[in-house]
Amino acid sequence: MDVLGLLRIRVRRGINLAVRDTISSDPYVTITCGTQKVKTRVVKGNCNPTWNEELTIYIKDLNAPIVLSVYDKDTFTGDDSMGNAKIDIQPLVECLRMGLQALPDGTKVDRVQPSKDNYLADESCIIWNKGKMTQDMILRLRNVECGKVEVQIEWIDLPGSKGLLQN
Repeated sequence: MDVLGLLRIRVRRGINLAVRDTISSDPYVTITCGTQKVKTRVVKGNCNPTWNEELTIYIKDLNAPIVLSVYDKDTFTGDDSMGNAKIDIQPLVECLRMGLQALPDGTKVDRVQPSKDNYLADESCIIWNKGKMTQDMILRLRNVECGKVEVQIEWIDLPGSKGLLQN
């Protein structure tokens, strides 16, 4: 099996998303990585939607781009783009490779600052809690006039997969 593991992406909410209909939008999120594409449900008439949905993709290549895109659902025409962002899993992977399983719950393992090289709107913390390493992030959408999406990512080892330590 050439899969390294799974990435669980909790798509929490949109913040100040662009208006694409008359006074609002009907947004949904897609996550693409290679040939995979997963998406959330549509939230009607809301530029600050709450999805609270878990989307899972498999990771074969740690350098393959993971793209989050927001769209406005339209009935009679193609869906309108409301921006996109890349999810950088490298900081989370580096923390997982440290082998820190003995940490107390709630330990902040690392902090990632926004920069011109990432899509972060704010500082992002990587936290060890209940046997899992997660990273909360607010992503600033590009190619749009405004909007952010709040997500949390978590690595899931797959039994029988290569895992992170073999790379």
